[in-house]
Amino acid sequence: MNARIAHEEGVKSRPSAPRQGLTWTVFLLILWGTVDLATAESPSPTAHWGGLAYPDAYSKLELGYTGNRFTEFNREGEQYNPIRETMGINFGTASWTEHWKRFEGWSTNITIGAGPTGEQPTRYLQNEFIHDTIFGIPKVPTRQTRDEFDFMVDGSMTRWLPLFTQPKKVFVGVGGSTGSLYQEVFARTGIRGAEIGSAIVSLLGWDGANHLAADIVRGFRWSAMGRIAQAYSGAAFRQVAPQNYIVQTSLSWGIYDECPLPKFEIETGISLDSGLFVDFQGHTLEERFISLAAIRYRNVAFESWNDMINRKDNGPTYGVRLTLDVYPWLAPLFQ
Repeated sequence: MNARIAHEEGVKSRPSAPRQGLTWTVFLLILWGTVDLATAESPSPTAHWGGLAYPDAYSKLELGYTGNRFTEFNREGEQYNPIRETMGINFGTASWTEHWKRFEGWSTNITIGAGPTGEQPTRYLQNEFIHDTIFGIPKVPTRQTRDEFDFMVDGSMTRWLPLFTQPKKVFVGVGGSTGSLYQEVFARTGIRGAEIGSAIVSLLGWDGANHLAADIVRGFRWSAMGRIAQAYSGAAFRQVAPQNYIVQTSLSWGIYDECPLPKFEIETGISLDSGLFVDFQGHTLEERFISLAAIRYRNVAFESWNDMINRKDNGPTYGVRLTLDVYPWLAPLFQ
């Protein structure tokens, strides 16, 4: 079977050049048009691929690109689940989170993602870059691919509470997702950006100290979240697990000042997902993921995620996100 799949990897139906060009033109127009939407979290299905899925601790309006790749096979050439398509989900995204002054302690979010589902650029990033160049492991085979224009819309409402003397660190919220991939409603709770470094500095008696060790320790922050959801099938994911849960934790280090946006921040996290998908017997397929690097420099953020923590490639295997937060420039419009 492996040899047949490898042979068929290059024999796939591809859209004609005019159609492909038109699709990408529409995609770029949507990405450009989202600037005018008062409409910042990652669009679905990022939460089930291993990307960081916390609510935003401060107001944002992020524009960018999010790519999530679902592979029909694992790297051994075995069928993962009843979905018989490989999907490179390319979304131009707009995500607006507002912490309302009128309703202190409450925030809302709406996230829109839309774009052409096809092979590139996620196939190159997964197979050529991550598998071949970085780790030198076998590429994930591809046969039938999805060639559609997909979209997802996510919305949430969150209540923020203090963690001891640290304001807006504990969150409780609900939300939902809908679109051409699948549908879902969820509830989540957790801690976002607990300043554990500052607490350690206080325990060590380094308060007010200016030496390098204190500055380094002070930059550490910790986050954790539990999320439970009810899911329903959609046009792309025609069979999903009815219920699922996600447990996620991450550690970050950064350089912070009075500005909500960090001067610099890097964050890495791990996730346990009970499974959005089911196997051929209808049993949920549990997955573990690692967010390789979430790097933020003021308004710009980059993140990549993978399921390499499983010690093998199973199912949804790769994702990447690049965003620009334009909220600081447009903040007067929200006053």
